[in-house]
Amino acid sequence: MRYKIIAIIIAAALALGIAGSILVLSAPAGDTVRIISNGETVRTVALSSADDEAFDIIYDGHVNTVEIKDHRIRVVSADCPDKTCVEMGWLTSSAAPIVCLPHRLVIEFASKGEGPDAVTR
Repeated sequence: MRYKIIAIIIAAALALGIAGSILVLSAPAGDTVRIISNGETVRTVALSSADDEAFDIIYDGHVNTVEIKDHRIRVVSADCPDKTCVEMGWLTSSAAPIVCLPHRLVIEFASKGEGPDAVTR
């Protein structure tokens, strides 16, 4: 009987954890995207009004090609060794920015306010 109660508590905690993760990862992302290179914002884009284009972000002689298409954004090519930023695909969630560590590039949805976010409060 005691093991049954423990199993139910563990199952409930697991279900709540999975539901919370899904809510965080599917959080509404917003419209404005910030492109940050080496800690400085190099471009801010409102995706809803952006035209389709591709442009290069250059850091220390290395290049990431960023594509805006159909009101979405992604890194389409990079000359870094692992290409993780390319494999991340389209930016869809404020919880998971596109990051290229070797080139110090971050593409993220801009916060609506300048105050603390939901995690740090």
